[in-house]
Amino acid sequence: MTTATGNARRITRRRFEIKKWLPILGVAGIVLYCLAPFYWMVVTAFRRPADQYDLSPLPRTWSLENFRAVFEPGTGFGRALLNSLIVASTTTILTLIIGTSTAYALARLAFRGKNLVLSLIIATSMFPGISLIVPLLRLFTDIGWINTYQAMILPSLSFALPLAVWNLTMFFRQMPQELEQAAMVDGCTPGQAFRRIIVPLAAPGMFTTAILTFILAWNEFIIALSMVNEQNMQTVTVAISKFTGATQYDQPFGTQMAAGVIVTIPLVIGVLIFQRRIIAGLTSGGLK
Repeated sequence: MTTATGNARRITRRRFEIKKWLPILGVAGIVLYCLAPFYWMVVTAFRRPADQYDLSPLPRTWSLENFRAVFEPGTGFGRALLNSLIVASTTTILTLIIGTSTAYALARLAFRGKNLVLSLIIATSMFPGISLIVPLLRLFTDIGWINTYQAMILPSLSFALPLAVWNLTMFFRQMPQELEQAAMVDGCTPGQAFRRIIVPLAAPGMFTTAILTFILAWNEFIIALSMVNEQNMQTVTVAISKFTGATQYDQPFGTQMAAGVIVTIPLVIGVLIFQRRIIAGLTSGGLK
């Protein structure tokens, strides 16, 4: 009887340990699945061009040749980085200005059809980007916007605004209206109450929206590829896709991987540094 009881306890203990480790193993598997392509990109970037087809887990000889090749004068990669920075930064700033004002109006003003307006804004984000390329290309050709920054900024803005308006509307709705009322009792106008009270309290949500918008605009590809055909106006995503090797039959995997590392690492570092603010913006409200 004692032996049977001991066996039952050991079986129960093993089952408990298995259940304890299952979530950890699941998370580890997801992390490995997500990071494996990034790891291989970094490893390939540091291989010598002659070893780009090597499948070893680490480079046999570490080399910076691919990174030097990225910035050769003929690639235009430095200019592409500047173009991406201009497009992503402008898109982010405009999204914050327009999105904050729109979200605050939807959260505070009482008017008929407010929920319908918010639903329509969200519905616009459901259109696939590829379906809008042809009409946008025709429109921008007619008005002479091809090979311009605005031809890339405005479409990116249309895709970023719905997410920004939705996030900020939910954020503003969590803020008690007594905040503005108390400020106006103290002599502030509605605009001053918004700038001095609401905007500082909404900083976590606005910061999160800015980070997400910048990443979205920085990684955008199909619009930049369609609206720009001059090398000095292309963004980094387009520049990477157009890298060519030393000869007609050379596939520059190493150079593309090195460019991918250069483009991705700043975003990864930024997210890691500001991850607390991003999480706070997604989960907290005005009462924090």
